[in-house]
Order: sequence, then structure tokens, then C-alpha cells
Amino acid sequence: MAGLFLNAARLALNADNRKFLFAVRRILNFTPGNLKLYRLAFIHKSASVTLANGSSVNNERLEYLGDAILDAVVADYLFKNFPSKNEGYLSQMRSKIVKRKYLNALALKIGIEQYIVSNTNNRNNAKHIYGDAFEALIGAVYLDKGYRKTHKFIVNEILKKHVNLEKLEDSEADFKSKLIEWSQKCHEEILFESEEKHKEENKIPYYICSVIINGKALGVGKGNSKKEAEQSAAAATLQVIDSRQDVN
Repeated sequence: MAGLFLNAARLALNADNRKFLFAVRRILNFTPGNLKLYRLAFIHKSASVTLANGSSVNNERLEYLGDAILDAVVADYLFKNFPSKNEGYLSQMRSKIVKRKYLNALALKIGIEQYIVSNTNNRNNAKHIYGDAFEALIGAVYLDKGYRKTHKFIVNEILKKHVNLEKLEDSEADFKSKLIEWSQKCHEEILFESEEKHKEENKIPYYICSVIINGKALGVGKGNSKKEAEQSAAAATLQVIDSRQDVN
């Protein structure tokens, strides 16, 4: 009897792995190798898995890696597609693509939200977990298939299919990029200092960011993600600067 239960459990596990494999293959448009990496990419910090040695694992390390890879691929793609544009324009376009709100939308477009494992109390207030998982997915692809395959995935399956560059050009201003452009133009030293906080009543983190210009804090912002807090702080800083002089 025990053998029957064990066989049933194995069949269920194999069926689950096949289902997950097909789902990931549909998203990536290629067959993944190491499924464990992709499962890890969808485990939010709030649902961390504790290993036998007591350490916890989640998608944060993959998110860190994916964030860097995404920045590099997007920069390369924009550089090649806008040969006549200057550095400021390219930086602003890249910032629009990789900002948290836009990555959340891309994650929903490719359908990864249904595979995210999370124990957050209120998902509506933590939509940035979609963008986090999207970056972690990119990190998983990089570790599984290497840079060339990751570059191809981002360009062909994400940028060409889901990013309208013309529409993005006309989208809302990116406050951080605008502030950085101002600092470069005026030769001012600028620094973004972010700190992660946690509300006692739930497990959802939030971030506080301060913009330091020439050693002085000019603007402070708050957000559900580090990038969101930076945008808020940049907007506040631009208001302070704008009250003193015309920065446009």
C-alpha cells in the first residue's frame, strides 16, 4: 500500500514538473534546462524556502542578476536602434523601459503572475513583485543558457513583441533621468541613498530614498520598490531646484 502512495506522489510530482516546463517554455519560446532555477525565480521574499542548513532562499539574488543583464541588453538595443540620438535620450529611454511600473506591466503581458509564490498580505499593494519576478526570470535564463540566449530572449520575446518605442518616447517624464541630465549639464554631484523599511502589520517592504546633491539632501521619496522611491525622491528634488531656477 505504501508503494502505491509513493508511486502516486511521484506521478503527481512528474505531472507538476511537466506542467511547469510547458508553462515556462511558452513564456520563453525555448525549452529551459534547469527547472529549479525558474521555480526559484518565482519565489518572492515573503515565501522564502528554508533549507536544511537554516539558510533561506528566494528570488532576490536572481532579481539582482537579472536587473543588471536587462540594463545591459536594453542599453545595447537602444544604442543600435537610435544611432542619431545622444546619451541623454538613450538613458531616458532605458530608464523608462526598466522602471518598476513598466516591468510590472511586462510581467503581466507575458503571464508570469500566476506562477509567483508569495505570502504578502495584500498583493494589490505589492504589484512590484511582478517586476521583481520578471527580472529574476531573466537572471534564471542567464544562468541556465548564457548571455547570448538571454539577449535573444529579451530582444525577440520582450522588446520587439511588447515594447512600443514610439509610444514610450511620448510617455510621461522620467524624473530620475531628468534629474541626472540636469546634474550632468550643471556639473553637480548627485547621489541616491535608499533604505528598506518594513511595516509591522504585514511583510511588505517599502523604501525611503534621499537625493543628495553636493553633500546636501534636497528631496526625499517613498515607494513600494527602490526604483519607485527614487522616482519620487527625484520628483521632489526637481521641485526644489525648479523653485530656485529653471532646469529645463
